[in-house]
Amino acid sequence: MKIKYLLPLTFVGVALINVSASTVIPPTFDQLVQQAEVIFQGTVTNVRSVWEGEGAQRHIDTYVTFQVQDNVKGNAGASYTIRMLGGTVGDETMEVTDTPKFNVGDRNILFVEHNYDQFVPLVGISHGRFQVQRDEQTGRDVVLNGEGEPVRDLAKVGREEESVSATEAISPDDLKSAVKSRLEHSDSKHQTQ
Repeated sequence: MKIKYLLPLTFVGVALINVSASTVIPPTFDQLVQQAEVIFQGTVTNVRSVWEGEGAQRHIDTYVTFQVQDNVKGNAGASYTIRMLGGTVGDETMEVTDTPKFNVGDRNILFVEHNYDQFVPLVGISHGRFQVQRDEQTGRDVVLNGEGEPVRDLAKVGREEESVSATEAISPDDLKSAVKSRLEHSDSKHQTQ
């Protein structure tokens, strides 16, 4: 009899995770840069999901490892691994809504905060991930936001982003230059105070 009452409570707990994950206020570009402890461009080299914890605390975590091509803020080293709640082990899946999915070979620029302390260690969850993809028409690399849409104007990140074509999107170098510019501006502001 008691088990019947415990199961609905368990599902309520999982539903709360889903709700809190999907009600993130999109950060602005400045907030992304300021809140991130580490910002880097890298390629996914490994995705591994494992069971963690015991008893009622048992859950699936996914470890995503990147080969780092460029450290933009902080030092991610040559290889960097993030831990996210959820994943698939065997035929069991634990899914947290709005959590980004990574595959080996994906190229990304990540804005990381509180790695190993949060269920998704990216600033603004999916907003802290920018995908780098080759534009078929122009042959150049372009930046896509967390929803897979091309990014043209960093001032509109987290705001009313407009739909643009990949040919209008910024390059990874444009994004990294903008981050470095914000960091330099922030440093010079603190030095004059």
